[in-house]
Amino acid sequence: MTETKAPLKIGSLTLHSRVLQSPLSGVTDLVFRRLVRRYAPDSMMYTEMVNARELHHLRQMAYVMDVDPQERPISIQLFDCRPDFMGEAAQKAVAQGAQTVDINMGCPVNKITRKGGGSSLLRQPEVAQTLVQAVAKAVDVPVTVKTRLGWDDNEINILDFAQRMEDAGAQMLTLHGRTRAQGYNGSARWEWIKQVKDKLSIPVIANGDITSVEAAVQCLEMTGADGVMCARGTLGYPFLVGEIDYFLKTGQKLPPPTVRDRLECAKDHLRGLWEYKGQKGIFQSRKHMAWYCKGFPGASALRQKLSRLESVEEGCDLLDQAIITATESPPSTSSLREGCSMIIGCI
Repeated sequence: MTETKAPLKIGSLTLHSRVLQSPLSGVTDLVFRRLVRRYAPDSMMYTEMVNARELHHLRQMAYVMDVDPQERPISIQLFDCRPDFMGEAAQKAVAQGAQTVDINMGCPVNKITRKGGGSSLLRQPEVAQTLVQAVAKAVDVPVTVKTRLGWDDNEINILDFAQRMEDAGAQMLTLHGRTRAQGYNGSARWEWIKQVKDKLSIPVIANGDITSVEAAVQCLEMTGADGVMCARGTLGYPFLVGEIDYFLKTGQKLPPPTVRDRLECAKDHLRGLWEYKGQKGIFQSRKHMAWYCKGFPGASALRQKLSRLESVEEGCDLLDQAIITATESPPSTSSLREGCSMIIGCI
């Protein structure tokens, strides 16, 4: 296994954590990233993915590119199939503070793939190469790629594709161990990540089913990857990246957060969304609140009430009542993450 205490080098950038928070559409906004960073200050965070074509036509910066000047390390993820738009978008991303520019070549959602973006690029390796070259030429920060094994089981072309990405100038590759056809079903096939790691000279980050400290360690041991990226395991559980990072650095496990800890975090999340987005943030908070409400007595009833949330005051009152009555015994890992496997945009 890669020495997990050593810094992670991505081109000219040095990271002091080998655990990364995945970009999640509709999730990894400024508020969510702040919560994850509270427990994992050294870890790379990613914005929600940005449509380079839409960005070209906007007169002002895309909302999803909001980056706190103090948040580091930070990357902005882009998607499209047009080299000129991608190069232009990359320059805007760097101007916003991005320390790396990540190109999404793994999103399986139809509205993305039918326009030539996301995992459809696995079927267009020459176009994918051109995109990487264009972005690398446009900016002076490392360019990275996030992708999948292939389109389906009959088109697993990741070994050739990954080499093409490195040759084109990508300085890190994150590999989700599923095909586009799998979506988020079945198990991630980490054995393919090992094959890619053995083939490339740039860092390879393992993604898919990294839902616990144990899973992260098992994945790193199996693949020899340079790090892991957490995705759906952080929904309603922003502690995960920090838990894994702490273990890799110290060899010790942090005590699991209590129900009170989790509900206090939910309250911070709710308040943060209200302060950042107003009423729109309250509506967006409903899904987050549902993810927090797992694995404790009364969670189901609380989840139903929070799913109809109309105000920050109402939500804080409900959470305060739950905090008072919550059982303080540590919840089980399976209970915490039950129900968090739904598709969240592009992961």
